[in-house]
Amino acid sequence: MAHQDVTIKELVARIERNEIRLPEMQRQYVWRSTRVRDLLDSLYRGYPSGTVLTWDTDEGVPTRDFAIGQSPDKSMRFQLLLDGQQRLTSLSAILRGEPVCVRDKKRPVDILFNLDHPSDLQLITEVNENNDTNNQDDDTADATEDELLKRFDGMAFVVHSQKLASRPNWVSVTDVFKESSDKSFLKKAGVTSMYDPRYDKYVERLKKLRDIKEYGYRVHVLERDKSYEEVTEIFVRVNSLGVKLRSSDLALAQITAKWRDSLSVFQEFEQECYYKGFALDLSVHLKALVAFATGQSRFQAVSGLSIECLQEGWRSAQEGMRFALNFLSSNAQIDSPALLSSPFLAITLAMYGHQKNYQLSPVDSEALLHWVHAANTKARYSRGSSETFLDQDLAIIRRGGDLPALIKFLKTQVGRLEILPADLENRNSRSAYFKTMFLAFQQDNATDWRDQLKISLKHAGSKHSLQFHHLFPQAILKRAGVDNQSINDICNLSFISGRTNRKLSDQEPRSYLPEIVKELGEQALDKQCIPTDADLWRVERYDDFLASRRQLVAGRLNKFLGEYPE
Repeated sequence: MAHQDVTIKELVARIERNEIRLPEMQRQYVWRSTRVRDLLDSLYRGYPSGTVLTWDTDEGVPTRDFAIGQSPDKSMRFQLLLDGQQRLTSLSAILRGEPVCVRDKKRPVDILFNLDHPSDLQLITEVNENNDTNNQDDDTADATEDELLKRFDGMAFVVHSQKLASRPNWVSVTDVFKESSDKSFLKKAGVTSMYDPRYDKYVERLKKLRDIKEYGYRVHVLERDKSYEEVTEIFVRVNSLGVKLRSSDLALAQITAKWRDSLSVFQEFEQECYYKGFALDLSVHLKALVAFATGQSRFQAVSGLSIECLQEGWRSAQEGMRFALNFLSSNAQIDSPALLSSPFLAITLAMYGHQKNYQLSPVDSEALLHWVHAANTKARYSRGSSETFLDQDLAIIRRGGDLPALIKFLKTQVGRLEILPADLENRNSRSAYFKTMFLAFQQDNATDWRDQLKISLKHAGSKHSLQFHHLFPQAILKRAGVDNQSINDICNLSFISGRTNRKLSDQEPRSYLPEIVKELGEQALDKQCIPTDADLWRVERYDDFLASRRQLVAGRLNKFLGEYPE
């Protein structure tokens, strides 16, 4: 295996010239802006940044598009990128100042650099895998503006925000890479003379930032005589050892090695589901394929499957998933993956429909609906080993098991299906109970308090789009010494439009709830299980308010779930 040292600037240029391409086995671009920020931070500090793996080949290998634009003219000589896609795509977006495109959506990657960062950088930024809030991490979400600015001033790089970009010492990384002159950046910072004590420091830092382009990656190049199957095995082994890819990404590599050009087939169905409102990750569809091909969900089985088995499994999986998504949206009123505690629910539904040859009696349909809502509310596949529970349910269905058997195993896992007020304590908006709260309130025709639109995730426009509103505003509760967990308790949340939320702002409930009752009647509050006892709307009664609303919400959820039909 040959190797060469290539600068970031040259690697980015090769990608732009289409001299580096992605093989079909590669996953899509998934990095959040916070990851790009941290990569730049590491490179700026001079930390090592891994290696790059490519394959020199003349073989007609299926490819997929980069998330960043490339020249339409295809170079006669090219290499396939096996390891380093996320880093090089991110650096291409920053150096070229172009957005990345994922699922036909363009997203800018804009990072700001602090000219006035501390001389000895102590603060290491942390990668936030689950929630990229553009300019904040989870642990800064509840900080005051002064606290945030103080923290950011201790950092060299942050994700772009308008407020920071307007400050004199923060400059766009892309602009620095694109401009060879320091004049505009110094002028913005208020440095108008070489004799300014900040001049040398800022010039030196701008040069150090630009020097990132000259960082040399060690590029390992696999020889041309290797087959696609052998390269796939290397790809799987390299990424398995480094724990860089999910098991679904490795499975995709193995599938595409056997079934050439299958990625476009999977993506076509992924797009079909997306247009139906279900933007499910490709990994979910691959797991459905494996489930239909093998009767279980573990990706380890992929290596032993023939192309014929994969193709037949995929045909059945598509039909099953169409049934599942239609049942979720039409029967269960779950019209978005945001309302699912786990997308694995769709796979079980798909297998059940397939097993029944898509012919359900009214009793079967009602029982299946009960199982869906109960399993979703109790987070059947979001507790512990989700694949173990999924395989358990798939085995029941495969053996001809009926819905009572699925309910029995759910009860064995969670203890009881009835919801008690205590179950709702210390739950936040990520809880499965919160999703079912929305479904229950929607079923009761809860509406926004201003425009009277029924609550829905489908409303368009910032004025009407659904938001969850803190009935007792966060700022008021913080001043009263209430902890964040209690502030964000789901029984302090209601569903209203963005315009109504902004209108209410930081008013206490004792200020705005009487007006709502006066205009719309107490039923407007009843539909969202908000206590109508005005004495509970005072901050000093906040704990009592939560306790009262938990009673109401638990009762409403139990009514929504209903009894299992005999």
